[in-house]
Amino acid sequence: MPGTAAAPDAAPIRIRGSSEGFGMARKGGWREFGGSGSVAASTARPTAGASGAGGDGTPKAQQKVRVQRTKAGKGGKLVTAITGLEIPEAEARALLKTLKATAGTGGTLKDGVIELQGDQVAPALAALEKEGFRPKQAGG
Repeated sequence: MPGTAAAPDAAPIRIRGSSEGFGMARKGGWREFGGSGSVAASTARPTAGASGAGGDGTPKAQQKVRVQRTKAGKGGKLVTAITGLEIPEAEARALLKTLKATAGTGGTLKDGVIELQGDQVAPALAALEKEGFRPKQAGG
């Protein structure tokens, strides 16, 4: 490296004008689970029927889907939480889009739980039944 007089086995000195910056990582440069496989595939939960006859997990009608109103941790705002869905994230996002359109409200998918803004229990129950699930209302 020009301009540095260091021993051959010493670590190189970073110059201020370098493209790396001061301790700032490049976008996408760090991966927790290195390798050629995707992160989603390496962190996916194993399904009970995966080693059997090619099952996709629990059928929609047999999943314990719960729909409840909650305020916990939302600054006093009411949200409708849908839990117990055992479907891939892509299907969950498509279901979220359907639920948001049916209820006419906003929503999000966090850690496998679908949250809809406001008291949307009745529209959520109807939409989930239409999609083939057997949801139950939890709580009051």
